[in-house]
Formats: sequence, structure tokens, C-alpha cells
Amino acid sequence: MSAFNSQGRGHLDGPVVVLGTGLLGTSIGLGLRGRGVAVFLSDPSPTNQAVAVDIGAGRPLAELGARPPQLVVVAAPPDVTADVVQKALADYPESVVVDIASVKADILARLRNSGVELSRYVGTHPMAGREKSGPVAARGELFTSMPWVVCPSDETSGAALQTARSLATDLGAVVSQFTADEHDEAVALVSHLPQIMSSLLASRLQGTPLHALSLAGNGLRDVTRIAASDPTLWVQILGGNAAKVVEILYGVREDLNRLIGTLEQPTAPGARLDLAQLMSEGNAGQARIPGKHGGPPQAYAWLTVLVDDKPGQIARLLTEIGEIGVNVEDLRLDHSSGQNVGMVELSVLPNKHDHLIEALNDRGWRVLQS
Repeated sequence: MSAFNSQGRGHLDGPVVVLGTGLLGTSIGLGLRGRGVAVFLSDPSPTNQAVAVDIGAGRPLAELGARPPQLVVVAAPPDVTADVVQKALADYPESVVVDIASVKADILARLRNSGVELSRYVGTHPMAGREKSGPVAARGELFTSMPWVVCPSDETSGAALQTARSLATDLGAVVSQFTADEHDEAVALVSHLPQIMSSLLASRLQGTPLHALSLAGNGLRDVTRIAASDPTLWVQILGGNAAKVVEILYGVREDLNRLIGTLEQPTAPGARLDLAQLMSEGNAGQARIPGKHGGPPQAYAWLTVLVDDKPGQIARLLTEIGEIGVNVEDLRLDHSSGQNVGMVELSVLPNKHDHLIEALNDRGWRVLQS
């Protein structure tokens, strides 16, 4: 069913049917079309399907004809994914069927309860997205270098698993294999909890005077960025993984109660030590997050360059850093309140830090050490 290169890595031949033309489904279509794979699209919304076709993500499903697709990708909302998968397995009896929903165990349980034969089904989850939704936000390179989890069941055939992995690798993703329960437990912590905490914090900003919000810097923006996500989608995600999320929230509640109790008596014996310990525990957890390219965390040195708030300045700065021969490991942008000055925060390897500052100063840039 799949072609293989000399290293044994599969590639899709197509055709591929994508059921659902939201952000992810359309992005899959664009990515596969960029590789020359024939893609056919279907969506309950004629408008969404038409937009996805217009931007080149594939052709309407009606044009598939009698050809059996190699792969059917179910890109439906989580609350209807099991039903769509079940229908796809019946409609395309020669095809592998995968879904890309954000929760896995509940969908697998519903499929098993339906009695459907599961050898051709693989649950998957591309860990990529944007705050924007819909086909107009789709990008063919959305999955490049991003994690893509495949969750085969005990019934999944080897051929079906290889086809699912090929979808991810063809789109440039990095494949990981988990069980459905392992997946749901992991994303509850690394994806679902951050969304909840971001939304809870952002909700406290309602009604806040604008003069107070004018003091906000990158810290608040970073923490609340994902609070702009689609509420309807997150209702389904959190509902589908509620048991795993609740277990983590119990621990968060214990930490909050501990912190509240300490801050209610901040000068009591041991209070400052408890606060320091709480912050240190956060340091330790943050340090465990994998660094660049998924490797071990790397300590970088930071510097801030002041740039005039006008077109072309950031591009010129990055070009000159390239000419100096230093690689930028990370970059953040901010603005000086009330001034026509931008602040570009750059991280570099520590052994390049002083050299870069000296070289930028020589070229007339205003550099601050962070």
C-alpha cells in the first residue's frame, strides 16, 4: 500500500481523502499537494470546502470517482470523530483511516464499543496549530519539525501503522508512538493545562483599567497568547480528556492552596522559605523542557538591541548578525512604551555573547545586555 525508499521509510502514493477542511485538514491537504500527492476534500460546510479547494489543498471528493484512496484522514471535531471514522471504515473498505483529534482514548473506546473492525484504523495527533482557525489560516508547512503522535491499538495492522507514520513524515513532522492512554496523559499536562492556565489568567484582565494594562510586557503576552484559542474546540478537547486533566488540576489546587496560605501570613516563620521553594520548583520543572531541536535544555545568553520603529530595521539587524557569523537561537520583540523604539531580545550561545555585542556596537547598534 505504501512505497518505501532504500532506508525503509514509507511515502504516500495517494490518493488521500481528507474529511474536514479546517486549519489542520486543509494544512494536510496543502502539504501533501506540495509533494505531488492527489488529495480529495470533503467538509460539512460547503464554504469551508470551497475555500480549501480554491487555495489548492485538493479537489472536491466528488471527483475521486471509483478509485479507492490509499488513506483517509478524519479531520473532524473531537466530539464527532469516532462517528466519522466508523463511517469512513465502512465507506472505504480498502483504505487506511486515521484521525487527527486531540484526544485518543475516548475515541478508541467508542470505536471498540461500536464493534467496528480496527485493523485499518490508527489514531494520530499532530502537535501543531495556530490561534487562528479555518481553511484560510492553513499552511502547508504547518507540521514541519513538529511532533506528530501515532497511537496504534492492539488491533492495528503493521501496514496501517506504516501508512500513518508516512503521512506524518511526508509532512515533515517528527513521529512519536504512544498508547492512547499515554498520549492523553501527556497532552493533559503539556497542552491542555497550559491552555487552562492561560485562559484563567487572561480572564482576570476583563475590566482591568487600560492604564494598568499599559504596563504589560512580554511576560503577560507570553503567558496569555494561547488564551485567544477557539472556545468551542477547547470545550470538546477538555471534555474528551476530562479525567486526565482533573488529576493534574488536583495537584495545581494543592499548590495554589499552599501559596495562598503562605501569602496570607507572608512574615510568618518559614513563609519566605516556602515561597523560595515554590519558585525553585518552577525553575526545576522549566529546566526539564527540551531545548532546541528537542535536545537537552541549553543555557543561552541574552542581549537586547534597540531599533527604530520603522520598516526594515529588524531585517537589517538579522542580516548583519548573519554577516558577523553568529546564530540567533531565539528572538522576542517588544516596544518601549510611549517611544518609537523597538526592543529585539536575542539569545545566543554564551561563547558568542560578548563578541556579538562588540560587533553590533561597532556597527552603530544600541545594545543592552540582558
